[in-house]
Amino acid sequence: MLRVLTLSTLFPDATRRNFGVFVEHQTLGLAAHPDVELRVVAPVGLPPFPLGLRGKHAALAKLPLGEQWKGVDVYRPRFLAVPGTAGRFHVASLIRALGPMLANLRRDFPFDVIDTSFFFPDGPAAVELGKRFGVPVSIKARGSDIHHWGMAAATAGQVRDAGRAADGLLAVSDAMKRDMVAMGMPAERIRVHRTGVDLGQFAPRGRAAAKAALKVPGALVVSTGALIERKGHDIVIEAIAALPNATLIIAGEGPYRPALEARIADLGLGEQVRLLGAVPHGEMPSLLAAADVMALASENEGLANAWVEALACGTPVVIPDVGGASEVVTERAYGRLVGRSPAGFASGIAAVLADHSPPATVRAGAERFTWEANTAGLYEHLAGLVGSSSPP
Repeated sequence: MLRVLTLSTLFPDATRRNFGVFVEHQTLGLAAHPDVELRVVAPVGLPPFPLGLRGKHAALAKLPLGEQWKGVDVYRPRFLAVPGTAGRFHVASLIRALGPMLANLRRDFPFDVIDTSFFFPDGPAAVELGKRFGVPVSIKARGSDIHHWGMAAATAGQVRDAGRAADGLLAVSDAMKRDMVAMGMPAERIRVHRTGVDLGQFAPRGRAAAKAALKVPGALVVSTGALIERKGHDIVIEAIAALPNATLIIAGEGPYRPALEARIADLGLGEQVRLLGAVPHGEMPSLLAAADVMALASENEGLANAWVEALACGTPVVIPDVGGASEVVTERAYGRLVGRSPAGFASGIAAVLADHSPPATVRAGAERFTWEANTAGLYEHLAGLVGSSSPP
């Protein structure tokens, strides 16, 4: 029996059910493996008192320290996340919080390996804790954990050092692996471990009826993701200005919403663009299946789950050639890779609309990405690390 401690600051809770839902899927898949016993440690970062009891942090502060989450034991220790420090002290705070907690947990659950599902601050903390407890450590790179934290002056060194010291590394795409190697991480320790998609939940549906329910008369373009600048929703909004017969629906919430609302008003697109706000993950299949195109203008990605989920619903994607995009859009029917500009997106969306690719043909692009393959690959990777490590 392989005893796995999954460490992830990117894991859902009762206040943020969409938060890290792809990490949740991966973790629950591994926990269901017949030869795995698993516990999750999902630390919650809070600012110093009294800020940690106010505003958006108040609900997080009230989360239980431990609970059963969809059949898995999840622990939610708190660590200090000091505002205005660009994350430079997150790792040290996390280690201080987790050291005693893991020592106590280890008495009842002598974990064989630490599996981290996000590179920062999880990875550097896990490397130090792995040394302390004499177990191998795996770190997975997903996207912003490398492209943001791995490039920011305050944290880049910690990310690079952890990548060089970890016993094993996972990358969501070949492109992500190349980025990690360029940072000085050892290629021979990096395994490409792609995401999965629930092909039963994300599937084509009656598009015409779904669009009618949304009161969309013409072409429907959907964009998903947090309303933050690097997601590029403003680029897609401006592209829609050149497509008068198209409606754009954006599913997501975030601090960039006022800027997007202002841009929609400036362009006079109030009738063509809708901001839905946060949409539960369970409702995303209906929205994606209604769309003729899914367009997402991210500045960077590893290999976005949103791309694969759209294809599974029979909806082609229009995306920039970032991260693993070229590993997903491998056929014309699956969509277009375009320049990250309003003109590029307008052209790509128009081309996809003109193709009229059958949903079943588009869906084939997602059938390479399954949670079953994700679980099998992760188990093999972690078991290999344990098998090749020295006894503590």
